[in-house]
Amino acid sequence: MQFRVDKKSGNKLSVLGFGCMRFPKNLGIIDMQKTESLIMDAIHGGVNYFDTGYIYAGSEEALGAVLEKNQVRQWVFIATKLPHVMVSEGADFDRLFNKQLERLRTDYIDYYLIHNLTDTERWEQLKDWGIEAWIAEKKQAKQIKRLGFSFHGSQTEFFKLLDAYPWEFCQIQYNYAGKNFQAGYAGLKKAAEQMPVMIMEPLLGGKLATSLPRGAVEILQTANPDLSPAAWGLRWVWDHREVTLLLSGMNEKSQLAENLRTADTALPQMLAPAEHETYKQVLNLFNAAYKVRCTGCNYCMPCPRGINIPSCFAAYNTSFAIGYISGMLQYLTSTAALVSKKTGGPRHCVKCGACEQKCPQHLPIIKTLEAVRKRMEPFWFKWAIAGIRTFLRRNKKVKQERKKRKEKP
Repeated sequence: MQFRVDKKSGNKLSVLGFGCMRFPKNLGIIDMQKTESLIMDAIHGGVNYFDTGYIYAGSEEALGAVLEKNQVRQWVFIATKLPHVMVSEGADFDRLFNKQLERLRTDYIDYYLIHNLTDTERWEQLKDWGIEAWIAEKKQAKQIKRLGFSFHGSQTEFFKLLDAYPWEFCQIQYNYAGKNFQAGYAGLKKAAEQMPVMIMEPLLGGKLATSLPRGAVEILQTANPDLSPAAWGLRWVWDHREVTLLLSGMNEKSQLAENLRTADTALPQMLAPAEHETYKQVLNLFNAAYKVRCTGCNYCMPCPRGINIPSCFAAYNTSFAIGYISGMLQYLTSTAALVSKKTGGPRHCVKCGACEQKCPQHLPIIKTLEAVRKRMEPFWFKWAIAGIRTFLRRNKKVKQERKKRKEKP
């Protein structure tokens, strides 16, 4: 494991941080056995930075339980986030923070972030409610060691936020498909002059690992058959000396093992000119295939109409990147079109806008869902689905009748 120094505190941080938003689940509930095994393997592999958040369902509780059970709290740095959208008065700061300490089974947070702070206007509102005095109180009590913010907004607002408070670190989205997106490289460079910078979405929600167009995968394999697309993505981020660490949401042992191997050689400016050219070729194919830059974070969910927005976008992208048939099969599954008439697909969107208000990528979701509907639900779709539903119902009825006949004495 390589480490880079947080020059503000002197902490040596593992270049690979564990993003805890996507712990493995079973029937929608965090699988504690798998999660514990992953966390402990990560720690033994050198990972010492774990990033969670108040709104990551069950994540803080799971992380806290594992660290307490294995008595390794002192070995790691915990990062978690204040959900400022849940704040409407000064008293909310303590209410939310105390709940986080309880969940994480600790009496201090190493790296505390204002979650998804997108502009100075919201920061000014938090200041009116006394957040600066509250932060000072928590830091004096040593309950918050370092204070920072995570960001999903425009580069202009990012520069303003950097000067709005003496932050001790920040967290931005950055990957080779989004060098000029949100804070971008200019934001990364500027922030790194002042503080440690943590990177989220280094693989664009997994898109750069498992969903690249076939041609792009072939380019990477030809350039270096020993590296997976995921490793290529992480190495590009680590190549930047301005990056302190990156977060990876690992939910499989194989992912963790590969990332640990890749992190062993994660040095600044390690990429050769030929490798940079490879990224350019891959990016050209990626940009041509991917129409929606959704990371699958699920912040837009749940939809009041039951539309699985991230899954609709993923199927839509697959239809361009891999093939229309593959995309359609994925779409039928993700929208539950074969079993439900009332929910699931973009045709049920009522344009309420709830999703767009919560999307950290600021995607035009309503407009994009209409594009998805036009491509994935052509004129014949309604009749074809109706016919398949009828067939499935009849087939199910036949099987039930056969089962009844067999059960008769």
